[in-house]
Amino acid sequence: MIFLNMKSVAWAYSTITLGTDLLNSVFNFYYVKLFLHLYKISEVAFCQAQIILMIWNILNDLIVYFCDNFKADCGASHHLSALFGGPLYAMAFLLPWFPWKDYQEGDWLSGIHLMVSLCAFESTLSRIQQVQHRRFVETFPRHESRLRLIKISHMVSLIGSTSILFCGLISNNIESLSNFQAVAVIIAFLAAASVHAGKNHMKQFEWNRSLEENVLLGSEEDHSRTSVIVLRQILSQKNFYLFLIVNFLQIFHLTFLHNFMMIFMDNLIPRDILSSSGRSIMYGAGFICPQCLVLMGHSWLKTFGYYKIILISFYLEGTASIVMLLLGQEYYYCLALYLTFIMVIVQASYCLFNLPLADMIDAALLKFNRLPLFSSMVFGINALLTKPAQSLAPMVILSRLTQFGYRSPNSRYSKNKQKPLK
Repeated sequence: MIFLNMKSVAWAYSTITLGTDLLNSVFNFYYVKLFLHLYKISEVAFCQAQIILMIWNILNDLIVYFCDNFKADCGASHHLSALFGGPLYAMAFLLPWFPWKDYQEGDWLSGIHLMVSLCAFESTLSRIQQVQHRRFVETFPRHESRLRLIKISHMVSLIGSTSILFCGLISNNIESLSNFQAVAVIIAFLAAASVHAGKNHMKQFEWNRSLEENVLLGSEEDHSRTSVIVLRQILSQKNFYLFLIVNFLQIFHLTFLHNFMMIFMDNLIPRDILSSSGRSIMYGAGFICPQCLVLMGHSWLKTFGYYKIILISFYLEGTASIVMLLLGQEYYYCLALYLTFIMVIVQASYCLFNLPLADMIDAALLKFNRLPLFSSMVFGINALLTKPAQSLAPMVILSRLTQFGYRSPNSRYSKNKQKPLK
């Protein structure tokens, strides 16, 4: 009976993952090009929106991962999240794709539009991810059950990863905004239904505080004091520090690949070398192949463990980068293959990062004799210290591209999109 319940929760968890993957991949892959090329946002306004997002994420994570866990009515909060999380997430996803006016170059309103879109999307996504993270640790306490959950989750996510492919083919890689808007509405509806169905099913197995947990929480003089004690214990772990550094760099790498892949391709590979449909297929492969790779490598995870698999992925990234550097950018097909390969490897390895974090939570629970409630705090600290990478990456990359003539009226790209920038 317990096995059946866990399997049922696994499929519900995977259904929520399907909904989040459908929207998250499309949002992060297209919004940068949309605002830079179609809405013609200024670099200053773009960076300002990212800085505000960074501050917003800090405040939002403090509320979502820390404050909510010490509320007496946290169950009611989770119930409301289950009821409205999916529709709100879908509505936040649709915000950037519909311009508030006919933007002129450098229009200040496009900066406000970007800021609102980013903050709304990240806020709703954080609420959904909080529930998923807690489920991952508390419902699946054994390593084997977590591996089984990852397998089921990626089987379902394989469907969601096709959203980039279809969006690219139908909208000509967002060149046709009206077509893209139509696809975005359909994807948002499917994702909202998926998240809502998964969360409703999970309510049957909702975690409730026991009398002992309430007594322990109530015995503290102050909720903030409890948070400080737990925070000090978590941050005393050297492995956690090292994990945060690696996770920050991985998120930075993955974010700039997602945000700027289309811009790299437009600038580095002429359109007469690789057609629009060919680019769409390449972009789609960058999201579909990681799911396939994780599924095919499931037996390797059991045999070698996630540490060796992630380490091998780093070696592969470095080797491929050195080879491409020696070849040079004139080998266009090799460059396209390299960019796709890097995206696949980085995303596939990042899919495994919840495993070491969950193991560290298990070790902390045993060492400090803490309640499972505090697993949310560990995920909260991880989000708090690594999410800034999502804002820093686009700012840093855009600044570097601008130094090399990107978006300049005299650049080759502005004069003729058939030729790449040197």
